[in-house]
Amino acid sequence: MDAFSYLSVLLSIIIGLAITQILTGLRGIVLWRSRVKMYWPVPLWAATLLLLNVQSWWAMFDLREVTKWTFAAFAVVLAQSIAQYLLAGIVLPDFSSDANVDLREHYWSHSHWFFGLFVAVLLISLAKSVIVYGKLPDRGDLAFHGVFIALSVTALLTRRPRFHEFLAVFGAGVFCAYVITLFAQLH
Repeated sequence: MDAFSYLSVLLSIIIGLAITQILTGLRGIVLWRSRVKMYWPVPLWAATLLLLNVQSWWAMFDLREVTKWTFAAFAVVLAQSIAQYLLAGIVLPDFSSDANVDLREHYWSHSHWFFGLFVAVLLISLAKSVIVYGKLPDRGDLAFHGVFIALSVTALLTRRPRFHEFLAVFGAGVFCAYVITLFAQLH
């Protein structure tokens, strides 16, 4: 077994847990729908994060070409997976049969953590490129990172609902464009 095959097991488990968190939350919305006060940006962010985790797993295939692994390189890739898991864990609330859930209240009570973790995922992703490959990503990838960082920082600084609603739609669209543009095929 080569080094990446060994290391990718833990990374895949963490990304799988992140996907499980999101799917469990979406399942909760369906099962407890009579007790859920909907706020549409929340499931849209959940869907975007689902795509982010799938894209992250898909992009990790490129790491198979790394022949020499250091603990720092593995730690930064692991940190990105962990930050994605934490982001997935707060996008939707935990559901139970005896509690009403207000998705708007959940969103606003966790929005600073959500966008802070989003910035962390993006910064760790950039650090991963530098530590693993010795360089920043190419211009297109770097531009997408910059746009997402700027939007997330803006979301951290404003509590205007219309901006956050716009950002949910715009973020989903831009992330879909990012995946289609840069990750449509495995290399």
